[in-house]
Amino acid sequence: MWEIMSLFESVRSQMPAEIPSQLERMDAFWTSYRQNNQKIEKVVQTTSEKLGNKDFDAIVCGGTLGIFIACALQHRGWRVAIIEQGILRGRTQEWNISRKELNAFLELDLLTEAELETAIATIYNPARVGFQGGKDLWVRDILNIGVDPVYLLEVLKQKFLDAGGILLEKTAFKQAIAYADGVAVEVASATGEGNKRITGRLLLDVMGHFSPIAKQARSQVQGNIKPDGVCMVVGSCAKGMPEKSYGDLIYSFTPIQKQCQYFWEAFPAKDGRTTYMFTYVDADPQRPSFAELMEDYLFWLPKYQEIELAQLDFQRVLFGFFPSYKQNPLQTPWDRILQVGDSSGMQSPLSFGGFGALVRHLPRLTDGIDTALRSDLLAKENLRSLQPYQPNLSVTWLFQKSMSVAVNQQIESDRINYLLGVTFNSMEKLGDRVLYPFLQDVVQFIPLARTMLAMSIADPVLVLKIMQQVGIPTLLDWLKHYLGLGAYSFLNQIGQRVEPAITNLLPEQKYQWQRQIDAWHYGSGGDYEM
Repeated sequence: MWEIMSLFESVRSQMPAEIPSQLERMDAFWTSYRQNNQKIEKVVQTTSEKLGNKDFDAIVCGGTLGIFIACALQHRGWRVAIIEQGILRGRTQEWNISRKELNAFLELDLLTEAELETAIATIYNPARVGFQGGKDLWVRDILNIGVDPVYLLEVLKQKFLDAGGILLEKTAFKQAIAYADGVAVEVASATGEGNKRITGRLLLDVMGHFSPIAKQARSQVQGNIKPDGVCMVVGSCAKGMPEKSYGDLIYSFTPIQKQCQYFWEAFPAKDGRTTYMFTYVDADPQRPSFAELMEDYLFWLPKYQEIELAQLDFQRVLFGFFPSYKQNPLQTPWDRILQVGDSSGMQSPLSFGGFGALVRHLPRLTDGIDTALRSDLLAKENLRSLQPYQPNLSVTWLFQKSMSVAVNQQIESDRINYLLGVTFNSMEKLGDRVLYPFLQDVVQFIPLARTMLAMSIADPVLVLKIMQQVGIPTLLDWLKHYLGLGAYSFLNQIGQRVEPAITNLLPEQKYQWQRQIDAWHYGSGGDYEM
């Protein structure tokens, strides 16, 4: 153990005091997760009885990201309550996003222009994309905005309260009962008030990847909650780094090791420089621990940032993992309960999800939930249309698979770096219209087709090696989603033309048509504009 922890031990005094115990708890959770020992509690029950009068229109479980949808709904006149296990406040680590995606806050009238500008803590340009053995690409205005979560959440929290919203802090979700006409939620207060019950027409689960509601839903829908893929991340924000005005979107300078290909991100923060090391794996018990990953991070960080560890003052140390499922987004199995954000799995297997993924869908979800509440379309069949199949996310499973190595798989140590070098060089030659959407987790049919053709011309042998690496079942599954992406791209063109005509339909027909048009739009990457 001393060998594994030696570097970590050497810099412990430069880190916040709580980090060792947090790392130990994370590894205990990760071990249990890999062994599929996660307890699935039955926190949701259903009954055909009626509830009668309700306290709220919407109850939002999970305030950190739930405040966005809660504030948007409260702003539209609904009675909304937020249940937050701790105190609703932002973390001190910036959320990175692209500038145009922040327009959702202006579009929904959640922030003024001045408030949005104040929420922006850092801006950097350019950003680098590079892989060992290849050339570096430089791009601008992609994920280059660092938003201050402390300020952003405080502003939205006050607006929510000022508009009449109810915030229950230090209050834990315990269980929910879905009635024929509403939902009753049992919560426990940490202030000694004991358990109490609140009622509403709709429950929104915004408790993230490890939500107990989402766990139960996934076990009912899939029969298994073990993910198909995992992104493991370790990192820090530290003072003492060399001044660099640029950031890294994805960078690699080492070959495959321990059956992992390590990738890096870096960008300026208001109190230092943030660096992440991440890798795509599965949840096999043989995968490395976070202690091992942290040791590798500390080993390679000096080379990456041209700095000695002894010169660093670690403001924050971060580690975590993000599960992803092929069967996504999660379709709710219950009336009047809807997963939103990470609990729904509404993100690509290549991304960390969280802030950026939710903000991208915030206008769509706000409009959809608002309409569902107005027309009382809260049965699971109606709510599932707010969790639509998105082929542009599903096709990225092939990329995730080709950027990872199975536990017992033998491939050349430079395979993934070389593959990514060829891929991004091909996209660069095809122009920003191809490269920029992909770097923001948006895959579109024509750009993807052009990229694959360019790659097969650049190195036809590499394409055969990828096919061998990922396997025929993965390729056939990908082909299904690729054809779906083509179909959605075509249907999106039709949808945009027929959208004005649906205004005269009956409320339920209009709701379903609008959700379908939204599904084609987002599922084809049509929401992205240069």
